[in-house]
Amino acid sequence: MEIRRKALEQLAEWKIKSSRKPLLLTGIRQVGKTWLLKHFGKKYFDDTAYFNFERQEELSQFFRTTRDPGRIIDNLSLVHGRAIQPQKTLIIFDEIQESGEALNSLKYFCEEAPEYAVACAGSLLGVAFGHDKSFPVGKVDFLQVYPVTFSEFLSEEAPDLYSYLEQIDKPEPIPEIFFNPLCEKLKMYFISGGMPEAVATLLGARDTNATQAVLQSVISSYQLDFSKHVEKKDIPKINYIWNSLPSQLARENKKFLYQAVRPGARAREYEDALLWLSNAGLVTKVYCSEKPGIPLTAYDDLTAFKVYLPDVGVLRRLSLLDPVAFSEGNRMFTEFKGALTENYILSGLTGQFEPIPRYWRSGNKAEVDFLIQYRNQVIPVEVKSDENIRSKSLAYYKKEYTPGLSVRFSLRNLKKDEGLINIPLFMVDYARKIIDKAFDKG
Repeated sequence: MEIRRKALEQLAEWKIKSSRKPLLLTGIRQVGKTWLLKHFGKKYFDDTAYFNFERQEELSQFFRTTRDPGRIIDNLSLVHGRAIQPQKTLIIFDEIQESGEALNSLKYFCEEAPEYAVACAGSLLGVAFGHDKSFPVGKVDFLQVYPVTFSEFLSEEAPDLYSYLEQIDKPEPIPEIFFNPLCEKLKMYFISGGMPEAVATLLGARDTNATQAVLQSVISSYQLDFSKHVEKKDIPKINYIWNSLPSQLARENKKFLYQAVRPGARAREYEDALLWLSNAGLVTKVYCSEKPGIPLTAYDDLTAFKVYLPDVGVLRRLSLLDPVAFSEGNRMFTEFKGALTENYILSGLTGQFEPIPRYWRSGNKAEVDFLIQYRNQVIPVEVKSDENIRSKSLAYYKKEYTPGLSVRFSLRNLKKDEGLINIPLFMVDYARKIIDKAFDKG
């Protein structure tokens, strides 16, 4: 199975950059960094030289004894079994966080041997926290790898539907013959989420139990990382926060509360643990904006924020929500369905817009799910998990700030009406394209 990952296009652009530096793929564990690099090498290079610093610990000695890229290449060529050639061979350093010397060598590849294509992958945790002194600041390019998006999922599951979405260039209603099947595919995506192994298991074996097992394995690997990269005394705090996330998001007001982590918990005791999870990429903090000004980051209320997970499938599994909930339409599931949908929309927006979206709240009067900054404007975003689109909050916001454009994600059809674009949930990956069209046409 080969899922069309758009990160491959970004890798192809990196390959031909005139100012190309060694590349470091960032992203959470098991998001598909190694697969991407191997597939990239196979598709765009004559040869791929793959080195894993976790499995081949002896490799590090090549980098301890010399800083000369030429000598390093000679030694690596011997291990590879054939000559590593400039431009023609992709050199992959996997699990590079296991070797501070190899990480530091990227500086010398950048300065002295830019003709060699060097791409690295590794645990974000290890790179971020393990080798601060050896990190080659300013000497590497970065590529953030996100979980498989719904559109990428669709490219494998239903290529015809994917092709249809790709060609949409106007905010006009989608025929039911396409709309209804797309809604059904979205339910499938909520079961697996975007972790590549979970996607492959669901689409290949059509086995929800096996998909459950994969996601549980992913979660367990994250929890093992807690113990590997933090001091022993901090592990319980991180686990308490991690396990509290489903209940944090289940409340109508999803503002993160330290008291909900553990009875009697205080911010000063747990804020470092939350910061660690955020720095590791395992959670996304969405701050409340005091007002929708430009830049958004200047108006953050640092005391009020929501916390989401990087993947909707991981959130579903961490919540112990059975996949059958998506087919039965259980009314008891309605409220948490909103949390899953918000998490899904946030993941989709984060890959398209900077900075990370904010949310807005006016006391007890109104709350807008997200604010995005684009084209020097602040765009309010409302998220609805079904066809019920009644909302006083967005109306209140529009009355207060008169935005030039507003966006609603729901299970209603694609439509633009008086400055409001309704985007179906399954089209979140095309939000930027649709907003661009709206701006261009005024």
